[in-house]
Amino acid sequence: MITMTGKTIRRWWALFALPTFAAFVIGFVVPFVMGVYLSFCNFTTVTDAEFVGLENYTRALQDGEFLRSLVFTTLMTIVTTVVINVAAFAIAYMLTKKIKGSTIFRSVFFMPNLIGGIILGYIWLLLLNGVLAHWSRSITYSGVYGFWGIVILVCWQQIGYMMIIYIAGLQSLPTDVLEAAAVDGATGSQTMFKIIVPLMMPSITVCSFLTVTNGFKLFDQNLALTNGAPSNTSEGIALNIYRTFYGRVGWEGVGQAKAVLFFVLVAVIAVIQNKLTTSKEVSA
Repeated sequence: MITMTGKTIRRWWALFALPTFAAFVIGFVVPFVMGVYLSFCNFTTVTDAEFVGLENYTRALQDGEFLRSLVFTTLMTIVTTVVINVAAFAIAYMLTKKIKGSTIFRSVFFMPNLIGGIILGYIWLLLLNGVLAHWSRSITYSGVYGFWGIVILVCWQQIGYMMIIYIAGLQSLPTDVLEAAAVDGATGSQTMFKIIVPLMMPSITVCSFLTVTNGFKLFDQNLALTNGAPSNTSEGIALNIYRTFYGRVGWEGVGQAKAVLFFVLVAVIAVIQNKLTTSKEVSA
């Protein structure tokens, strides 16, 4: 029976894979190729595109707001990546210990990840403005307030998700190695940094990859919390691309060029980050 099923699958696998493959090509590959082509054109719709070469890329790189949003996003991503992973690892480590109510705590920490980014943005807009009201300020008063407001929001949302990944990694650690370290008299810090952290590198690789890419792709939280105010100083790169494409007449090609540059940037950073963390992984 198993042999017959295997033969059937090998014979008809293409038929079953075709719908998913067609959806991938239609929904991703074709729009991506068209987007790259349109980044070299002036256009208002895909039917009136006029090829202009590298002009859009030149205008994009000369746009001060684009470069400022790139710096803003990079700094925000660095801060959130460090805070999220350190906090998530620490919480996961505590919740893998035998403490009362650990299941409830896991659910509570994970719940923010279930809320949409737009809703979270408006929730934290009310919360932060309530705190800042003591100094007669608002979250949109300065780029500094906006920066740290976004950092708080992103960390609050993503810590619980990364915590789940770290819990899974901690629960799969080989107990014999930890017991051997205890027998040999290893201290808590030695066990953590010499054994647990190296063995947890696969989980760290996944979580750092997710937090880096999520940081650069951040859009809806930025839109709801600050909307780039004041004067676009708290504007992330994704929001800047959106404003360029939809808010500046005649800049559609530039917006598309920014999107291509954004894709290349995130891809390069993700590959470098993945290489760095993967190189530190050890086998159990």
